[in-house]
Amino acid sequence: MEKFLTQEDQVIAIVLISVLLLLIMGISLLLFFFFSRKKIVEKELEKKNLEITHQKEIIQSIIITQEEERKRIAQDLHDDISSKLNVINLNANLLKDGNLTPEEYSIVNNGILEATDKTLESARKIAHNLLPPILEEFGFKDAVEELADSFNNSRKINIDYTINYPKKHLIPQNELHLFRITQELINNSVRHGKANNSSIDIAYKNKKLVFSYKDNGIGFNADSMDSKKGLGMKNIESRVSLLNGKYSIGSEIGNGFKILIVI
Repeated sequence: MEKFLTQEDQVIAIVLISVLLLLIMGISLLLFFFFSRKKIVEKELEKKNLEITHQKEIIQSIIITQEEERKRIAQDLHDDISSKLNVINLNANLLKDGNLTPEEYSIVNNGILEATDKTLESARKIAHNLLPPILEEFGFKDAVEELADSFNNSRKINIDYTINYPKKHLIPQNELHLFRITQELINNSVRHGKANNSSIDIAYKNKKLVFSYKDNGIGFNADSMDSKKGLGMKNIESRVSLLNGKYSIGSEIGNGFKILIVI
């Protein structure tokens, strides 16, 4: 028996080892590709699930916002309209009965006229809250300027504004969404932020509408999920989503609040 392999056997052995190494490398590459692909798929699924969850939250916040607006309208109708109509009805029945002195007749008649005027004013306010006439007639820029001026005149807060908005850049429904966002931000500054100064800056840059708002209120921890997910922020987030826009907020306790919206 020979102690050493022949040259031919050595070549065969080298070839077999090379083939074996190639097989091992091929299997390793396949396993690496498989597990890498699996991780990618898992990441994609996780991303999709987060997007679906986010969309569900937005839809839910839209529903909540609509319900809150319906409640407010119902409350306004009950408090401002129904009560005044009841006064008119009672006074009208007194006139119908006819057992009144001329002085009493005059008092009741004046009461009906006064209650009617107040009812009409309440109806105008409710209609104005649903769709501000100036927004429909003159557009977003004039509506925001009127809104800011009304707060300035009330001395609740001082609002500086610079509005460079291309007329009819957004469709009327989207102008209403952006107007509601502006209302929500100012109301939050007054009610929750205790701010006495704020600013609105709206510009059209690189075919994008850039909306910037900030105040000098008490601020909050912007990193806190509880702060981000309040009804006011949910309302704003849902409307920004309807506008196909993006937003970012910044706030620190004691250092006010700011938001940037790009549409």
